Amino acid sequence: MPHDQYPDSLIRSVLEDVKTVAVIGASANPVRPSYFVQKYMIDKGYTVYPVNPGQAGKTILDRPCFASLSEVPEPIDMVDIFRASDAVPGIVEEALRLTPLPGVIWMQLGVVHEEAAARAEAAGLRVIMNRCPKIEYGRLSGEIGWTGVNSRTISSKRPVLRSGFQHRGLRR
Repeated sequence: MPHDQYPDSLIRSVLEDVKTVAVIGASANPVRPSYFVQKYMIDKGYTVYPVNPGQAGKTILDRPCFASLSEVPEPIDMVDIFRASDAVPGIVEEALRLTPLPGVIWMQLGVVHEEAAARAEAAGLRVIMNRCPKIEYGRLSGEIGWTGVNSRTISSKRPVLRSGFQHRGLRR
């Protein structure tokens, strides 16, 4: 699959299907992008597992942090990678050793590795690169428009209001 553009239907499908997310490179520093992406995803109802060997045994956003994917105590639907592109092949290989396999490998903004993506896709995983699930969720739900950002999505349908502070579900 080409990885320079993704149809909204694919991203929406991923964000709707995923329930558990392992954030590789999770940070306990509240000004780091990995921290506020974790917080946003938790607020949207995802079960988030921080993974960072330097923070293992501690907590991030009141969740235990793990040293590796294999330590996460339940099956992972999505591996969200906040690491440099050269670390991606090792992370994908670790994800491919999990049973059951995660359904999605998601690489954050600026993170691209075509060979690792091809390896994951050959194993049946969906791959998204150089995108942020927080931004994509906000764009597809219409929430990002609250700040004046063009979401590229026009709809006459009323967003689905869900529990939580100003929480809008994804538009179908």
